[in-house]
Amino acid sequence: MDTRNGRPSMVEGVTLGLVATGAVSIGVASVVGAVGAGIEIFGSPVPVSLPVDGAEMTSLSDADGIAAAEYTQSLVSFETLDAGTRWLLLAEIALPALATVIVCAALWWLGLSLIRQRAFRKSMVPVLATAAFALVVTGMIGPLFGAIARAQVVDQLTASGADTGGFWMFLFELNPASIGWGIALALVATAFEVGQRMQRDTAGLV
Repeated sequence: MDTRNGRPSMVEGVTLGLVATGAVSIGVASVVGAVGAGIEIFGSPVPVSLPVDGAEMTSLSDADGIAAAEYTQSLVSFETLDAGTRWLLLAEIALPALATVIVCAALWWLGLSLIRQRAFRKSMVPVLATAAFALVVTGMIGPLFGAIARAQVVDQLTASGADTGGFWMFLFELNPASIGWGIALALVATAFEVGQRMQRDTAGLV
């Protein structure tokens, strides 16, 4: 920090600029990845990763030093798949991508605000709170949509007469990482709210 005028030093400015640029790049990459996944999901054939209920991996059963080996996923490609299942599969990928874009936008706005020495502007708390909310909600809903889609895929296999005994009929795996990051970001938003209040109180004293 430049103590003479309160502005960021050149090193700090460059660092904040790189952070803001990196946030934009990650956001763009997330959008591109979601679009690519959508093209694949609505194309043909449609690859779907189905959870396997502990199928033994016989090729390693006699290997030295191996206690047990099981398949936990099976990639099945479908020539036909109903539109509802496709949309659920897309939502499983698109929702986390949307949350990533929102978080990256919040980081970009924070970096820009720090460069301009306006970190406690009024818009900062709503921006951070929105990013926190997006992380928590998509961290719960995204996997749920995926679990419902895979259950529908297994039902389709069952209706076609295929043996689906090795697949989970319904498996919802919640990833707590995004929820934890969302809670942490909510605490950061609270800290900014406190900082804004203290700044207003200080300005009133002056």
